[in-house]
Amino acid sequence: MKSNQENFLFIAWATALVATAGSLFFSEVFGYEPCELCWYQRILMYPLVIIYGTALLKKDAQVALPGLILSGIGMFLSTYHYLLQKVPGLASTDSCGLVPCSGQYVNYFGFITIPFLAGTAFIIIFVTHMLLLRKKGS
Repeated sequence: MKSNQENFLFIAWATALVATAGSLFFSEVFGYEPCELCWYQRILMYPLVIIYGTALLKKDAQVALPGLILSGIGMFLSTYHYLLQKVPGLASTDSCGLVPCSGQYVNYFGFITIPFLAGTAFIIIFVTHMLLLRKKGS
């Protein structure tokens, strides 16, 4: 495996690790109760730490292929969740269950919410993996 491929795997792994730690920090330290869509995003993000970590240790990018699928789904789910928060017509009062998905625990600079952070992480992982595949082919 080439050094730049290892770098791409490391970036994907580190991004997934930071996103996982961040979500646990928000829920366990700040006490923010995750909504249903947040749980789905966690289900998609947490395995990425193991997938990309394993690929990095084995120095085999093929091991990380499920990460591309999970991060791709996560991008769309995070985007939908973010739109529920920011577009008033999409959110309903009974949107997700006990914790409404349109709720915003954080809103830095008027646009950075938890789904925005998750979506950014999914995009970084997805684009990094696509670059990895592109470098592998050339």
